Amino acid sequence: MAIITLSTDIGTGDFIIGAFKGQLLSQGVSGSIVDITHQLSSTNFAEAAYICNNAFRYYPEDTIHIIVTSLFEYTHRHFLIARFAGHYIICPDNGILTMITHQVPAEVFKVPLHETAPLSAMVMLEAYAKAAAQLAKGRYPIQIGQKFTEFIERYPIRPTFGDNWIDGQIIFIDKFENVVVNINQEEFEACRKNRSFAITFGRNYASNQINKISENYSSASKDECLASFNSAGLLELSIRGGNMAGLFGLQGFKEENQAVQHILNNSAGGHKRNWFYQTIRIFFT
Repeated sequence: MAIITLSTDIGTGDFIIGAFKGQLLSQGVSGSIVDITHQLSSTNFAEAAYICNNAFRYYPEDTIHIIVTSLFEYTHRHFLIARFAGHYIICPDNGILTMITHQVPAEVFKVPLHETAPLSAMVMLEAYAKAAAQLAKGRYPIQIGQKFTEFIERYPIRPTFGDNWIDGQIIFIDKFENVVVNINQEEFEACRKNRSFAITFGRNYASNQINKISENYSSASKDECLASFNSAGLLELSIRGGNMAGLFGLQGFKEENQAVQHILNNSAGGHKRNWFYQTIRIFFT
């Protein structure tokens, strides 16, 4: 039986998600429909990709993942189906695909929408539901769409490295205000080279420092700041029993204001999203 996951920015406050599930069932889907989240950010693709990537890896091969975020950023009359790492991904052609995969998947297909159908949420979701149902019934993507290479590509921001430092960026802040940074343990250890280190953050780098990696919260005292590598393998800063982001004024993604965005878009000769992430710097001595 097929497994279909749903990851969207739609929320659950109205009828859309319930109707979407009805569309899937009306197409004869006879499997599990799993909600990953309906609280994806519509603008912070790094956060959305972090959530999707780290959830998808735990599902069995041939799972069908439907991603709906920033659905109307472009007015394409098509959407994408990709085969990647043994899974299927159905998503808009807006860059979220490569944000999740970190590379160009070898198999990407364009599925056209009806030429005269209105580009409303329910019309587009119905097309996603039909494609998912066909995959669930054993059809191949090439039977649903056509091979496609000219889709929009975007990629996660990467940390920068010096001989004695790493600059990472805050990509996610969870409901406990723990702060996730885009530095993985392998990168950290390769740059560290068994040296001492100081993870600095907030407005006062000189005094806001963490000098050890903890295994988990229980290895820290109450109200102590700690750094650990989380279940996704990324650096996470937190306070045992406290709110790290709020206490130290740490923030995630910000978009440029509209006036500056307009200037940058015009100077670039086309559409460009400008992302700004607060930096966490690690010094090695």
